[in-house]
Amino acid sequence: MPQVPIIMPQLGESIAEATIVRIVIPEGSDVEADADVLEVETNKAVMGVTAPVTGKICQLTAEVDTSYAVGSVLGYIEISDEEAERLGIADVPAPKPVKADAKKSAARAPKENQVAPTVRGLPVPAYAGGASFLSPRMKARMLELGLHASDLAGIPGSGAGGRVTIDDLEKFLGDIEQNRTTPASTMRVAVADAMRRSWTRPLATVVLPIRLDKLLAHRKSQTIKAGPALYALRALAIALGENSAPAGRLVGDRIVHPRSVDIGFAVEAEDGVMVPVIRNADQSKLSDLVERYNRLVDLARQRRLPPGETGGSIATVTNYGTFGLTLATPIPLPEQTVLLGMGAGSVVPSWDASIEEFLPVTEAMFTLSFDHRVLDGGAAGRLLNRVSDLLNAPESL
Repeated sequence: MPQVPIIMPQLGESIAEATIVRIVIPEGSDVEADADVLEVETNKAVMGVTAPVTGKICQLTAEVDTSYAVGSVLGYIEISDEEAERLGIADVPAPKPVKADAKKSAARAPKENQVAPTVRGLPVPAYAGGASFLSPRMKARMLELGLHASDLAGIPGSGAGGRVTIDDLEKFLGDIEQNRTTPASTMRVAVADAMRRSWTRPLATVVLPIRLDKLLAHRKSQTIKAGPALYALRALAIALGENSAPAGRLVGDRIVHPRSVDIGFAVEAEDGVMVPVIRNADQSKLSDLVERYNRLVDLARQRRLPPGETGGSIATVTNYGTFGLTLATPIPLPEQTVLLGMGAGSVVPSWDASIEEFLPVTEAMFTLSFDHRVLDGGAAGRLLNRVSDLLNAPESL
């Protein structure tokens, strides 16, 4: 009977591979079209690979914990002659069956389209002074090993002028093997790569204490309650909708303004951070965003965000106050210019000149991290003050 291949799909922009994490429907089982057959993990999320047709899974060539390139054949579905004729694939030849012992041998041998991880994190000794120069030969060796300069920044160079030699590198790698190591997850590697690319820019941060009493009172009066981070997201969206220049990207000698105000927000997931995105956040009222925001938080924590719900945002909001932190300097994503952070609220004394007394108020430190090539301190300060004004008029959100 005709057989249709199960192909590793393109799971998102710039994603070239994915790792099989679970077989949902085993060999020999019947399957409906569009049902999840396999679960795969990319550097962004866990997603499903669906059956292209209705039939019976006659063979699964993919193995759990193995990475496959986009376009790889992961298995085959046997379909009826009638279904094949309806789909116009009646002449497709069936693959040759794989014997059990041959399958075991194939598992040990390198596979076509199977992908080996190209980035591996290395712990760096704290006492090392750091390399000041990497020779072309050293760079070639690092490329061969799939290492970045930041992975090896702690190697003290023994060559002239602090140059790191091949012997220094091999000795360092040999020492590392004596330590206890654990594999870095794909999520951790993705976060590391994003932060590495972000840090190539001159980044700065401005800080402003913002009173939260009006925000908290407004939230208490609402039937459907938005979290403080969503208030901050909405305020930032309005501010950027009024003036998108602060969220522009410097490309050559031009500031490229965003086409829409799509704001991301950081959600802690297993061994990393997911950033779901609310599209056109400046065009929806706060009350209309609560359900969408809560749904995206749940999906992000499960690492099941659809491709359209992540990426492409112009700014991010992060609430590090949930960890009890009062101040932090988070780093914007590589494609973003600004990131708004909010710390934990606390009750502090505030001078009221009208009665000449100190009164207790709830206040939190807000930070705005930004690409200093695009913004200066004044522009960043004005943006943060506009966010403060909006948060102190929560009915306008």
